[in-house]
Amino acid sequence: MIAIITGDIINSENHPSSQWLDLLKQYFNQFGPSPMNWEIYRGDEFQLKVTEKNALFTAIRIKAMLKTIKGLDVRMGIGIGLETYIGTGVTESNGPAYQRSGRNFESLKESKVNISIATGVEQKDRTLNLILQLALDFMDDWSVVSAEIVTLVLDHPTYSQKEIAQKLGIKQSAVSQRLKRARLDLVLDVLSYYEEAITDN
Repeated sequence: MIAIITGDIINSENHPSSQWLDLLKQYFNQFGPSPMNWEIYRGDEFQLKVTEKNALFTAIRIKAMLKTIKGLDVRMGIGIGLETYIGTGVTESNGPAYQRSGRNFESLKESKVNISIATGVEQKDRTLNLILQLALDFMDDWSVVSAEIVTLVLDHPTYSQKEIAQKLGIKQSAVSQRLKRARLDLVLDVLSYYEEAITDN
């Protein structure tokens, strides 16, 4: 079982690609080389192959990273399932994971929701997407500073508040305020619930 994330950058036309393209490529390179593991195409759309366990974490990390640039956001359809055909690149491969991701992504363009998951299990999808919609209610409103602190904590989960303060060049007292404002505790709860739900067949 794998996960495919299909996405596009919201408001990319108002920002030079030099602002976000290298950030995205740098992050995607962690998952292996392009085009086998990821591809950016049509200017601001992308497809990325990850493990099913890591899928939601990766999507939220991409969202936080892009929201560190004022005015940018991202829309992503996550599809979980099998990979039945491996092509010359991720956009030419196929299987239920790819089909679910593509259909899911297309349906997001009609709705106002920016992240959605399709596992092929209706009850699981309903629960996960309901929880996600509630979480997106505050994640969509992350400010640049909230997005920065979320990105940093997701990348360095063992950092103390003192280390976070040093990294961001702010006072330690400001760290806990920013973490509260970003609702990071809830984000981590959602991720932990997702991991349990996805491994519980």
